[in-house]
Amino acid sequence: MKVTVRLIGPLAYTAGFSEKEITLAASATAADALAHVHLGKARQTIVTRNGRAIADHDGLEDGDRLTVSPVYSGG
Repeated sequence: MKVTVRLIGPLAYTAGFSEKEITLAASATAADALAHVHLGKARQTIVTRNGRAIADHDGLEDGDRLTVSPVYSGG
């Protein structure tokens, strides 16, 4: 299956792209997609699928759009 991964802010610099279509196995999860783009675990992230937050173990479907954002805090 093919999914589009969009990286926000410093994550784009880490991975070397801001948006990319990747090919994954039919049973892939959000964690599989993150492993495919090699972000590592240095930074906590929030992942959304088609605009809704998902967990690492949630399955993906062909054509999904994932957006990966770093967790920010501030006041």
